[in-house]
Amino acid sequence: MRQSQLFTKTRRNAPADEVAKNAELLIRAGFVHKEMAGVYSYLPLGLRTLNKIVEVIREEMNAVGGQELIMTALQDKELWSRTDRWDDEKVDNWFKTEFKSGGQTGLAITHEEPLTRIMSEYVSSYRDLPIFAYQFQNKFRNELRAKSGIMRGKEFLMKDMYSFAQDDAQHQELYAKARTAYVKTFERLGLGAHTYVTFASGGIFSPFSEEFQTISDSGEDTIYVDEEKKLAVNKEVLSDENLATLGLSRERLVEKKAIEVGNIFHLGTRFSEPLGLSYTDEEGKRRPVLMGCYGIGPSRIMGTIVEVFADEKGIVWPEAVAPFRLHLVALGKKGDDVTRYADELYDELSAHGASVLYDDRDLRAGEKFADSDLIGIPWRVIVGKDAAGSDLFEVVERASGETAKKTREEVLALATGRAA
Repeated sequence: MRQSQLFTKTRRNAPADEVAKNAELLIRAGFVHKEMAGVYSYLPLGLRTLNKIVEVIREEMNAVGGQELIMTALQDKELWSRTDRWDDEKVDNWFKTEFKSGGQTGLAITHEEPLTRIMSEYVSSYRDLPIFAYQFQNKFRNELRAKSGIMRGKEFLMKDMYSFAQDDAQHQELYAKARTAYVKTFERLGLGAHTYVTFASGGIFSPFSEEFQTISDSGEDTIYVDEEKKLAVNKEVLSDENLATLGLSRERLVEKKAIEVGNIFHLGTRFSEPLGLSYTDEEGKRRPVLMGCYGIGPSRIMGTIVEVFADEKGIVWPEAVAPFRLHLVALGKKGDDVTRYADELYDELSAHGASVLYDDRDLRAGEKFADSDLIGIPWRVIVGKDAAGSDLFEVVERASGETAKKTREEVLALATGRAA
């Protein structure tokens, strides 16, 4: 992509009412546009990054046998009433509206109910189980605390996966697979070293759920970390009894602020029984299906990455999720030898399928470098008079600031992710 053709522009300042670092930087860099508190549009650079996060998650869910679908945002009042989750006294963050033909509907806060009903039409025998099913879809929650940028929105993208099993042994096998897939997902997204499996309140079906908490000073949660075991407990379950159950020692725990980027928990028969999801076992008896739920917020992860890695100059994207791998910066004027040379290099990189944002704008070098730092692409390749004469390019790594001279072949390898 040529930066001169990108309709978004960088900004010196974010909206005055924006207090979250992730939103300030994403708005200034042209990744998102704030529509209202807790509601953001994803612009071309932002959508590229969000889609890369989604693709990593999708690959890991597919690897454990997940089947992708997409369900409706509009929800059936009667269905949610059967599980006692429609009443505002029970669930207070619905967005609800009226049909012109009469009756109410709501915008989905989660999807246990509709997927359980779908499964009741396809699951009848033990031979139909187990099942992993998941989707990526915008969720809507009437949040009162919408001050964390894209990390806590009223409208946000969620990957929610649900498991359906015959019995506890089969459910625990699926649950363990999902946990492993989540750990691998955060490692691939660049957050592995900062993210801990964290025990939290589990509700009525299990003493604990498991959250995936990423250490950050901007986090809303307080967790207590055993750094050697790579485990943590949420403040809500910090007690000597729970620590003994988990095999953790209070003396080894370190208090940290963290952002919840994912969670997995047991549902038991909470939804299968009221919604009639059952199967016939090998002995011909009808039994309720056991369920689990596994959530990750791709948009929340995007904001978390900004919070964790950004520096005083701007965003720093890990390679796996950056909108482009390489930022090609030409320091010439339109029509001069340097710009013609940079154009040729860009055409060559594009012909090889390289992932490149080309800053071909007619601006001063300082402005281009400042924008490049703000946007946060992992590698910057500078084309100036020296490069045009020597075929050696100055390459700057965004994360470390280290500079090196690289050949055309090395730049190509860098831009395509292949060895030189």
